[in-house]
Amino acid sequence: MSDILSLDATGQLVALAGRRISAYELLDATRRRWEQVNGAINAVVNTDWDRAVERAKSIDDHRVKGDTLGPLAGLPMTVKDTLDVEGMPASSGVDVFRHGKRPDAAVVRHARLAGAVIWGKTNTPVLAGDWQTYNALYGTTNNPWDLDRTCGGSSGGAAAALAAKITALEIGSDIGGSLRVPASFCGVYAHKPTWGAVSQIGHVPPRPGAHAERDLNVVGPMARSARDLRLLLSTLEHGPLAAKGQAVELKGLKIGLWLDEPAFVLDPEVRSAIETFAEELRLHGALMIPMPAPVDAPTLLTAYRTLLAGLLAEDLSASRLRALERSRGAAKLARALGAGPDSWAGVALAYTATHREWLAADEVRARLGTQMRRVFTQLDVLMMPIAPVAAFPHDHRPFNRRTLRLSDGRKAPYLALARWIALATTCGLPATAIPVGHTSEGLPVGVQLVGPRGGDSRTLAVAEAIEERLGGFVAPSLQTAPS
Repeated sequence: MSDILSLDATGQLVALAGRRISAYELLDATRRRWEQVNGAINAVVNTDWDRAVERAKSIDDHRVKGDTLGPLAGLPMTVKDTLDVEGMPASSGVDVFRHGKRPDAAVVRHARLAGAVIWGKTNTPVLAGDWQTYNALYGTTNNPWDLDRTCGGSSGGAAAALAAKITALEIGSDIGGSLRVPASFCGVYAHKPTWGAVSQIGHVPPRPGAHAERDLNVVGPMARSARDLRLLLSTLEHGPLAAKGQAVELKGLKIGLWLDEPAFVLDPEVRSAIETFAEELRLHGALMIPMPAPVDAPTLLTAYRTLLAGLLAEDLSASRLRALERSRGAAKLARALGAGPDSWAGVALAYTATHREWLAADEVRARLGTQMRRVFTQLDVLMMPIAPVAAFPHDHRPFNRRTLRLSDGRKAPYLALARWIALATTCGLPATAIPVGHTSEGLPVGVQLVGPRGGDSRTLAVAEAIEERLGGFVAPSLQTAPS
């Protein structure tokens, strides 16, 4: 089956179950694909083929014997390099972390129990702390649609590997759009689960061996189809928030469309692609409801930055944190004089917030959550942008020197990438990222379907209905090396 890698994970699993291909043969085809294209994009940066081959052959033996197998039996998979895999500890782009022996992260263990064949790790920025994927350890990951552009981050290697058909399923993570932004930039699917639905144990950061699960952060599936997201999520999640099978029809579906917010910049070409997609949904019977911001955007951003920075400060060096604390007085003055939340003053105040300030932000989060519960009594899902721009050229300058260039010539702060993703993250809501179109330069554009807390099944069902009626993943024309 020469086209086996063009199938989504569900399609590959059907071929495996029907014995049209063996687990070993599928893994071998995956390895050949990796050898052909990974040199150009640098998505999968660590491999363990020996263990994977042993695993694939064992699954083939069990299938021949007629043994009961898990839902992912024989499927080759990669995992973001912020998650521990036995034999391939999470580096998170930092050399010191990749040494030693650590067991599988909880989600990796669940995937193995379901029969997955884990063979590689995908690249991530240092400590998963950027919307571009590069580090001194493994280098830069390129976007399969345009090698001169970023694939997004921090699950950038994952998204690039999916788009390039090196892997059919991935496990990534998201605290600042890290599942959704790379999915949008590479034209693939991702699901940010409700906070708490999936275990984070074995995720780095925080430091290896941590027992506490981080606020805001989630671990979730990435794929080339909506149905694959549900398939993988069903093996990863736990507790009462587990997504159950559910089907919906587009006709009569109430979809809120949020595109207008003065505090959030949006490139005209990204907006146009989303509006065209929304019109297609309307023609298929969906009730598209244009709406203003469901919450006060500046209030949301201030709370989100305070909650987020308190976590990220744990990963800063002691000297860097002391420097921020020394600047706190000047930052307060600058804020009083009108410095915005994207300024150095806003960043310094967020990173050095007191516990009382954190509690105030947490109270705001609770209030916003109450508002969103009311919103979802009127809507099935809320559709909104993921990133203000499509994939942009690599830019590895310091954060404070980076800007986003819009297609109409305007510029926006680099931290504007944290705006459209803030609502779902701050309120712990599920968000399913789906591809919806392309810019005039042929770059993918995605949207996020946001649902109520615990409503993972709802957003996934809407994504599946959209995919069935309007289509889904489109592969980039990636030049490959001779085999």
